[in-house]
Amino acid sequence: MKKVLLIISLLAYGWVFGQGNSKYVNPFIGTDRMGHTFPGATLPFGFVQLSPDTDTIPYNEGNTYNPLVYQYCAGYQYNDPTIVGFSHTHFNGTGHSDLGDFLLMPVSGEVKINPGIASQPRSGYRSRYDKNSEKAEAGYYRVYLTDYDINVELTATQRTGVHRYTFHRTDSCYLLLDMMHGIYNYDGKVVWSSLRVINDTLVVGYRQTNGWARDRFIYFAMTFSKPIQEYYLLNLDKETYTGFWRRWNMDHNFPERSGKKLKAIFNFDMRSGDQLVVKMGISGVSEQGALKNLLAEAVPFNFDEIRYQATQSWDAELDRVQIVASDEEKIVFYTALYHALLSPNIYQDIDAKYRGLDYEIHTAIGFTNYTVFSLWDTFRALHPFLLLYHPLQANDMILSMLAHANQSVHGMLPVWSHHANENWCMTGYHALSVIADAWVKGIRGFPPDEALKAMLQTATYKSYDGLDEYMQLGYVASETSSTSVSTTLEYAYDDWTLSQMALTIGKDSLAKIFKNRSLNYRNVFDYETGMMRPKKRNGHFVKPFDPLSTHNQGFIEGNAWTYSLFVPHDIEGLMQLMGGADKLEAYLDTLFTMVLPEKYYENTEDISKDGVMGNYIHGNEPGHHIPYLYNYTAHPWKTGLKVEKILKTFYRNSPSGLCGNDDCGQMSAWYIFSSLGFYPICPGSTEYALGKPAFKEINLRLENGSNIHIVTRNFHADKPYVQQVLLNGKPLSTPFIHHSDLKDGAQLEFIMGKSPKI
Repeated sequence: MKKVLLIISLLAYGWVFGQGNSKYVNPFIGTDRMGHTFPGATLPFGFVQLSPDTDTIPYNEGNTYNPLVYQYCAGYQYNDPTIVGFSHTHFNGTGHSDLGDFLLMPVSGEVKINPGIASQPRSGYRSRYDKNSEKAEAGYYRVYLTDYDINVELTATQRTGVHRYTFHRTDSCYLLLDMMHGIYNYDGKVVWSSLRVINDTLVVGYRQTNGWARDRFIYFAMTFSKPIQEYYLLNLDKETYTGFWRRWNMDHNFPERSGKKLKAIFNFDMRSGDQLVVKMGISGVSEQGALKNLLAEAVPFNFDEIRYQATQSWDAELDRVQIVASDEEKIVFYTALYHALLSPNIYQDIDAKYRGLDYEIHTAIGFTNYTVFSLWDTFRALHPFLLLYHPLQANDMILSMLAHANQSVHGMLPVWSHHANENWCMTGYHALSVIADAWVKGIRGFPPDEALKAMLQTATYKSYDGLDEYMQLGYVASETSSTSVSTTLEYAYDDWTLSQMALTIGKDSLAKIFKNRSLNYRNVFDYETGMMRPKKRNGHFVKPFDPLSTHNQGFIEGNAWTYSLFVPHDIEGLMQLMGGADKLEAYLDTLFTMVLPEKYYENTEDISKDGVMGNYIHGNEPGHHIPYLYNYTAHPWKTGLKVEKILKTFYRNSPSGLCGNDDCGQMSAWYIFSSLGFYPICPGSTEYALGKPAFKEINLRLENGSNIHIVTRNFHADKPYVQQVLLNGKPLSTPFIHHSDLKDGAQLEFIMGKSPKI
């Protein structure tokens, strides 16, 4: 799931911010080829992600996948010349997509009901815009639509998107609502939708979609600061059966409409300079729930008050970390921190009701329910970061996963889930890692026996992705899965996390079973090549074998060079297979310096040349732990050098600021941890591997009010080597620290020198 994100320099445009660290955030995210986040995102973990969408690229061309759609996973492309409107739900940096719900577009003049195409902007309701007018902050977005002479401003609460449109032309002022619009859209994605005009300032509706989430319901309640003069509710789908509705003119000023292809046009009496404020509450439960959310969060507050609240909310979050750094470095760091707090998303109404995986409406009692779990990505660093930075929310996320398992017909924990749906994306069952990591690090707000039961059910659900074969043979065979090696290695790691959870709550026999299962990684290790390699059911390794290739070699988002190092739970055992620590070090040196021919990635959506360092691909998550493996060799100081190079090379304040898609904050969480000087190389363990801090001084205020204070002594370019690390004044004897050393606050000092300490 890869995409490359951009970080545009806010300072270059003279954009003005508040006094907190949000002034350093750059919400514009994308890449030179693709845009995978969105500007002006809402509050930390908010359900609403209100943002401009710049095109309507369809998911398919006829019966064929349209590769251009990949660029629009978040709906926004920085270099696009037009905006089609402003929708309320988006993902942050994912490599597949959905959402883009309830697109609004203000219009003056002639009304068109279709978006048209970018090369002919007047062919539809889209508009060109003044790029210099575009302003983005955490919680705020502004742009000027040149074709309509309208200034647009956006802000949000957790569950309500708030728009302010300033009209400068008075001829035919409309607001268009496109119920057909969506991200990764196709004809027929909207299964059903409905609109009702309750009065001249309130409209409600919903839609059901079939996409990445196969059966998704989302509702809205929308209010206006001015009364509607007239309106049109249109169904562009041919209605075979009209019944006795034919007695009515349902298109014009008729207050209800249902169908698969609905669009609405609302006319307002506006004078030059008049403003129309639109507030849209959304819900996964009901129209009434959406209205309750709207009333609780956005009424009677005006636009500027809501914007101020959003800014204050983000400042409070980002101010918890203070760094001594240049403004350029602060932009990159606080943008990463901002990204890491965008998801998972709150998925419950103001009254705690939410739609479950079983299609029933539940009430979250004693916890906040969350959605958007990109676990294949986020188990590595994002969830460990939240355990340290936001343990209360992290606990609620685990309770949300347990609710998911209880509501699932499979009884399984989430794999990749959003909006009350499991979309089964990617491999492994990494919710186990997140749960075990929380438990071993002392999080105690969820029932361990219930959690272990759900973990066991997930790890033994035989019909899931070759799991039956894995349990029988000790590996997934190449005939069964195109990602057989990746899947085997990920199952083995996840099994280890289950064993750790079982061990800590006294289930010793179960812990032993899964500890033994965690050694299954050995079954795909080929001594001849010294690498992990796909194996057939008959026990023979697949031929031919190309360790540089990802496709058709048993891997996903990585090749044999990368995945041969994915045994985070048994690095000592892996080194034995490879021939010892010296062999591992030589392997790492070669990985970072060898040449990976462009043919191995030139036709992939995931990465480009900008994300390649030798054969190390930072833009794909399976290798994120690799730089820290030097800590297991005779020269751990190499970790610091490699991490520093990655931080400076692959995270920049530029239009191609990230070398891979952020994947719901994983790429950013790696940056945060690595900037602090340590990284959770094996979630499920309490251990962090040390690197070296990116800044002279860092202070991180924890949720419990204590501080982790990190100081780099002799911080200078000609002193790049970590010679000693002090924890609370005492020198560490190994390049590792534990969660217990940090969770109640700590003082870390890194002593740098001109040469490595031998």
